[in-house]
Amino acid sequence: MNKIVVLARGLGTRMRRSDGAATLDSRQAAMAETGVKAMIPIGRPFLDYVLSAAADAGYRHACLVVGPEQEAIRQYYGGQVTAERLDFTFANQPEPRGTADAVAAAEQFAAGEPFAVINSDNYYPAEALRRLREQSGSAVALFERDAMLTGGNVTAERINKFAVAAIDNQGNLEQILEKPDDATIAALPRPLWLSMNCWRFGPSIFRACRSIKPSARGEYEIPDAVRHVIHEQHEPFAAVQVRAGVLDMTSRADIAAVAALLKDVKVVL
Repeated sequence: MNKIVVLARGLGTRMRRSDGAATLDSRQAAMAETGVKAMIPIGRPFLDYVLSAAADAGYRHACLVVGPEQEAIRQYYGGQVTAERLDFTFANQPEPRGTADAVAAAEQFAAGEPFAVINSDNYYPAEALRRLREQSGSAVALFERDAMLTGGNVTAERINKFAVAAIDNQGNLEQILEKPDDATIAALPRPLWLSMNCWRFGPSIFRACRSIKPSARGEYEIPDAVRHVIHEQHEPFAAVQVRAGVLDMTSRADIAAVAALLKDVKVVL
């Protein structure tokens, strides 16, 4: 399994939002204005680091799901950058209709084979991506909350808004709890495992993406598609538990911290 799909279609609303406290150079500020988080320069585009980690984990074919707003991604990975370990294709998501809709756009790329899915604005440890490759069947990489706090750039206040996973006695994903309240978090066993949209899917996910209805936000979302695979198609999702941090490039306030954490990371595409 050496295919990976990168979701890069988002509008970057929070990245475009002004932040007088954030320290950005002129190139970073210009890219932040466009909202294309994946191309924020920290020596080189942030997505280069994300993709290099995927190549370290053994992936060789990357599909970037983009829309018309991500022309900078198309140009850069469509010919401007030199890659030794990865080849790039693009899938088009004309409208930002949610993460499950974005996954559905990559069906031709998957061609019936298993594949990983990650966000373009998160830097995942190669260990997590490698362990997904080594799984059989569908799986999700879950990240220990405490490790996220010590090994990433996310604050304790912000991490409380992240999705938490419930794992059953067989070590499979039971459900994803989006933005759980304090009482729900308190009732969950420790350690807490967070979902950072890092998946291994098979062909069953495309049927699910076509079957679900829009969420309350009016979007087709991956957790709903996964719920369909588990409960309607009766296919388990292995919970790959990772004690390592994930870097999150959501807003302008993240840029300096992420740059500092990646300053010694070697990029080889």
